[in-house]
Parts: sequence; structure tokens; C-alpha cells
Amino acid sequence: MLALVAALAATGLLVAQTPEGARRPPPPPPAAATVWPQAKRADVPGTLADGVPYNPAYFLDEQSSAGTAVDPDGEAVRLVLRAADGTMRVLRRLPTAVGPRFTAFTRVGDRLVGAEQVTGRDGIARTTLWRADLSGGAPRKITDDTGWMTFAGSDSDLVVNAGRLYWTALASGNQQSTEVRSVPVEGGPVQVRTEPGEWTLAGWPWLVSPSSRSRAELRNLDTGRVIDVDAARDRLSQCGSSWCRVYVLSADGPARTDLMRPDGSERLRVADDGATASIVDVVPLDRFEVLAKDSSALGAAIGGQELLVYDLETRRSILVAEAATSVSYRAGVLWWSTNALGRLSWHTLDLRTV
Repeated sequence: MLALVAALAATGLLVAQTPEGARRPPPPPPAAATVWPQAKRADVPGTLADGVPYNPAYFLDEQSSAGTAVDPDGEAVRLVLRAADGTMRVLRRLPTAVGPRFTAFTRVGDRLVGAEQVTGRDGIARTTLWRADLSGGAPRKITDDTGWMTFAGSDSDLVVNAGRLYWTALASGNQQSTEVRSVPVEGGPVQVRTEPGEWTLAGWPWLVSPSSRSRAELRNLDTGRVIDVDAARDRLSQCGSSWCRVYVLSADGPARTDLMRPDGSERLRVADDGATASIVDVVPLDRFEVLAKDSSALGAAIGGQELLVYDLETRRSILVAEAATSVSYRAGVLWWSTNALGRLSWHTLDLRTV
């Protein structure tokens, strides 16, 4: 018998068998630097020259950004433009007492547009839209007729179309409805269109309703077309205009992350290892799904999760970072932070250059 085994091994006919029912673990995902060597990326210090922490809110490219920082004395919050060389231009400075919030940034040509929200003595939050020329000069107010502006933390919180800015706001009254407001980028009268129900923008001209277990709706503002989204027995997480995110649940939570078209077609498994979405937007640039999962030894040691990007073009996951926190995305740029040995740093990957 031993002679037979030796003979089979010598001729290459003896093959190791995987125990029945066992599943070979998948290979680890390749690193982004290996797969996308041409992609633009950068490491940005987490503090300004005056030593205070810096929180980027929008990257113009892989290095230049707009973000916020508290004054060294803690009395005011600054909105700044930070250049690639670290030089800083203060756009707005507001007292911390009014709880300033700067959000919903978008770029319109050579201008940066965003929303500024402050809380008055009456406890009511009020929002103003501003624009700033990237070449210099003081920011200019576009409008403060914003209504009860809503923010989903999405790239579509403020949408540009045909020279106008669009956003959603809560409508007043007893019945639940949504205002779709718009104003010229240069400023002027605000137009208001009221839609029954609760909606957010998903890029022009689409509205999307909140997901209710397995169902949602998309509505085209130009044509009136409505798409009923149905994930059947699975949990519908979020929809964009082109793709919807679906979680297949187990007793402990999401067991699998899928994508599908709003009409239910082209369903695609993107993760079955516990990875879930780490940003609100579904499939940015109509190509990348951004995921995170708890499996990195480095992440367990210094804090953070593995950050991955599933590329729909190649149908595989790419490892972006082993220990990422505070993951964000806007206008093609993905960024995240690390905090090794108490040193805060920001890191970027410009997905437009992949």
C-alpha cells in the first residue's frame, strides 16, 4: 500500500482533498497602491499650523480642502481653505456659542458653495447658502431663504443643475411633505416645489424616499416617473439613482451586502464577510461601493476598521486602509483618518483618477 501511495505521489496523481463541507478562505484583497498605482492620494496633517485639530469637509483634489477648526482660544469656529502646501485662508469665523455647522459643500466651476447653519437665542437653527471664489475674496451670501433644510450626509445634499442649486427642506403643516427648493448660483428668488411624502435628493433629477425595511421609491422630478424598489425579504439600506444597497440579514446582523438596480435587476454580491457600507452614497461615480469591516489586527490595536472599495468594473474588493476612522466621501474623493500614537492624520484617495 505504501508503495502505491509513493508511486501516485511521484506521478502527480495524488491530490490533497478538502474535507467535505469545508470552505477555503478567500485570498486577502489586494492593496489599492498595487492595483491603482496611478491614483492620486495624499497624507494630510490632522492639525493646522497653530496646533488645533483640523476636520476636512470637502476635498477639491487629493491635497487641497475646505474644513473647520476651532480658534486656539476656543471662542470661534473657522471655515478655512487649506492649500496643498498647508497655507490657510479663513472663509468664515463664527462664535462657538451659536453652534456653527458648515456642510453640504459642492463645487461650481471655480467657486465653492456650501451651507452654514447657526442656532439663535430662540433655539432655532437657521441655514444660509454661501459661495466663495477659490481664487480669493470674501464669501458672498446666496440666500437665507432655505426653509428647514435637511442634510443626509450625502454628496447630493446640495445639487447643481443648469446654473441652479437644489436642496430639500421639511414642509410646514400637518401632512408630511417635502419642499424641493432651488436658487440661481448667483443668488435671486428661491423657487419652491412641494412633494407629498418624505424625500431626499439623489442627484438631479431624482428624489429617493427613506427605505422602509425592503421597500423604497424613486421619483423623477423632470418626468414624474416613479420606480418602486422592492428587495423582497432582505433589508433595503439605501438607494441612489442607479443602484440600491441591500443587506441579507442573519440573527447577528448583516451577513451579506448586495447591490441591485432600483428595478431589481443586476443583483450583485459585493461582500459576505461582514463588510458593510461606510458612507451614505451608494456606488459613487457609478463604479465604487465603499465598505468597512472589523477584521484588521492593526485596526484592533490602534482603532479603526479595514476600509475597502468594491470595484464594479473588475468585480473585486480593494484594500484601501487597514485602520480607518471618520470615513467620508465627496465629489470623487474618499478620505479617512488615522490616529497612531496620538497623532491625527488624514488620508485621501481620488477615485476619479483610478
